[in-house]
Amino acid sequence: MDILRTITSNHIINVGLTAWCLAQILKTLIAFLLTNKIQVERLWGAGGMPSSHSALVISIAIGMAHIKGFSSPEFGFTLAFAAIVIYDAMGVRRAAGEHAKVLNRIVFEVELPWLREELRNQGEEPDEPMEKATPLLQKHLQEYLGHTPLEVLGGCLLGILVALFMPLAG
Repeated sequence: MDILRTITSNHIINVGLTAWCLAQILKTLIAFLLTNKIQVERLWGAGGMPSSHSALVISIAIGMAHIKGFSSPEFGFTLAFAAIVIYDAMGVRRAAGEHAKVLNRIVFEVELPWLREELRNQGEEPDEPMEKATPLLQKHLQEYLGHTPLEVLGGCLLGILVALFMPLAG
């Protein structure tokens, strides 16, 4: 129990995990409101509103400022770290998600219909072309990877609020 007590007495860990958990719960609720379907994967998945990555890193940065001050090297480090994570979420990961959408469309709207036609031409049943497909065609790429600027802003605001209103541990 000493390990659990040690971990929960760390304000930075507390604000980071709280912000991340709240973002994932909000993301799941928002997805439900938009689709009227429960998507359990939203509780841990990437992408969506609000950005849990942004909430996590901004809450850590603000928590560090709360403990060490805005002029401390620790705050400077955590803010730089947050900027890198946010840049990655809106840039690289978002672009990878957009690429996945295009590739999925090519595979499932172009390649699989072509494979069905080939099977018909060979006298085989085209109802299950996935069994004949290459492993690359059998995998549906994940499209929810990155974030829009609005999703990042939502995560940042959530992270700031958690860090400002969460009392210091210990």
